[in-house]
Amino acid sequence: MNIADAKIWVLTDGKIGDDVQCLAIAQCLDANFEKRVVSPRLPWSLIAPWGPVDPREQPGNASGPLAGSPPDIAIISGRRAIPHARALKKESNGRTRIVVLKDPRIGRGHADIIWVPAHDRVSGPNIISTLTSPHGLAGKIAASRKSPSPYPTPFLGVVLGGPSGGARYEVEDALDLGARLSDAAEQYGAIVVTPSRRTPPQFIKALREAIAHEQLFFWDGNGDNPYIDILTHADALVIAADSHNMMSEALATGVGVYAWCPRNMASKLTWFIDQLAQRGDVIRFDNSAPPFVRTPIDATPEIAEKIKARISR
Repeated sequence: MNIADAKIWVLTDGKIGDDVQCLAIAQCLDANFEKRVVSPRLPWSLIAPWGPVDPREQPGNASGPLAGSPPDIAIISGRRAIPHARALKKESNGRTRIVVLKDPRIGRGHADIIWVPAHDRVSGPNIISTLTSPHGLAGKIAASRKSPSPYPTPFLGVVLGGPSGGARYEVEDALDLGARLSDAAEQYGAIVVTPSRRTPPQFIKALREAIAHEQLFFWDGNGDNPYIDILTHADALVIAADSHNMMSEALATGVGVYAWCPRNMASKLTWFIDQLAQRGDVIRFDNSAPPFVRTPIDATPEIAEKIKARISR
């Protein structure tokens, strides 16, 4: 199959993390694609990925996400979209090539290709695995580098995550992190912090008050998120290691990355950080974060090339 001429759908339930990865791969394939969003009702949303497609969204429904003739390739992520992958395979009599990002955890044989992060420890003939995850930040980072830093330099960039998989984001954790950042930021002209949608308000408040630095820039949710500016212009980065995606995006820069590991972080993410630390790509954050240079890591082109090679067979 010539991917340049293929009809491609990106199919997710609209979650940002799934969208970022699927769209990054679709764009890296250098082909035309169409973004479609599934939105199954109850009870179909609850029983996904095991159950069938919501009847309102089945193939043949002109107003549903599977309307029209099936695509040549479907790039899919998210448990609520997995039933749609099976439906497309059936509707196309097996012609549609199904690419699933992240382990569907059910019926891996329904997908032609599955990408999983290495920390999931999944293997098989249709599995592609990389240490970091795909993203579409390469172009944004390159464009941002053409502009001067909007913050006093040198500055320490901090990117926060939030409670997930057991990771703790309590006030006492914020106070501890704030003290460590205060020590680390002594050699920097500023410290710039951006929380995520998952960061608890009480954690944000405590951390802001705990950081001792005259030039503290803490994004409060108003205006543009400084995330790209932080990744592009920071002289060192402290990244919350509970987010595989955020860590992967930070590693796409050449900036030194320090991993702040929240309490009770998932063991698979601890393994991920261990692998990066052994390679010298990440340093676990203590209370010092001097700049260091390393080779950028971006798995997106590698994943896209592997998908091309398998589909073109």
